[in-house]
Amino acid sequence: MEEIRAITKKYDAEYIEREFNTLEGVNRFALTFYKDVSKIYDCLTRIRNIERNPQGFTMDDAPILGLLVRVSKLLKEVIRYYEEDNAEIIGVLERPLIEAAVTASYLITSPPEVMEDYRRCSYKDRLRLLRQLKEGSPFFETKAGQRLLASVREKLALENLTPEDFALQKKNRWRIQGKSFYDIFAEVEHADLYAATYGMMSESIHGSWNESMDWCLSRNDDGSFSAYPFHHGADIRYVAPTLSFTNRPFRLWLERIQAYDENLTAQLDWIERVNTALFMKFDGLYDG
Repeated sequence: MEEIRAITKKYDAEYIEREFNTLEGVNRFALTFYKDVSKIYDCLTRIRNIERNPQGFTMDDAPILGLLVRVSKLLKEVIRYYEEDNAEIIGVLERPLIEAAVTASYLITSPPEVMEDYRRCSYKDRLRLLRQLKEGSPFFETKAGQRLLASVREKLALENLTPEDFALQKKNRWRIQGKSFYDIFAEVEHADLYAATYGMMSESIHGSWNESMDWCLSRNDDGSFSAYPFHHGADIRYVAPTLSFTNRPFRLWLERIQAYDENLTAQLDWIERVNTALFMKFDGLYDG
């Protein structure tokens, strides 16, 4: 907690009031705040109840922790690109950030067998590599192929799994409980939020026509298109909706590992209050 207090101690009433007086101040405050939130998330991933977990976390918990570490790391990178005023990379990073946060919340609130299913679903392409080995792929005669093969076998051995242990996952088309991410998102968040958040962010990954029009092309007067090779500027306002997905799994995680006290409750409440205040302030200051 001392590490978190050191991060948040500058947020006194005088600092907040001063920065909230102008649009430039609010933008400056938001960038600092979201950067600090990523640091707080990093701290939360390193908290544990030493009575429950003297050393570390078992296979029943570790997958969730891995997702939360991913959220923390990706949020730090998102903020870095806001500092560099480069919006295009942000869309690529925010999609796996939301995916990790939503999946973590889903796993925490699901029965234990879902966790095992989640772990097994990650072996889809690794099992394909083993099949290619049996089929005589020349790739596995190379040093790179041998290293990859050793890694796959090591992970399977760690979980006492064989290639024959994945019948359910194959039947469900390698989806957790047979559900698409849309189904999981709708359960954890709300289906109506999907299209405007994760759905549109998918275009940054898959390179859709709309994505190209928004970021990579300029429209000429005659209706034709030309290349737009420059970066688009970033708008810090867009972090506020993203952050609405990330607090929940950290709350659920701290409850799960029996490390959720009133100080951490207050800290996560504070993040939500400030994030909401920023969203409302931006909404009032911007026209469109």
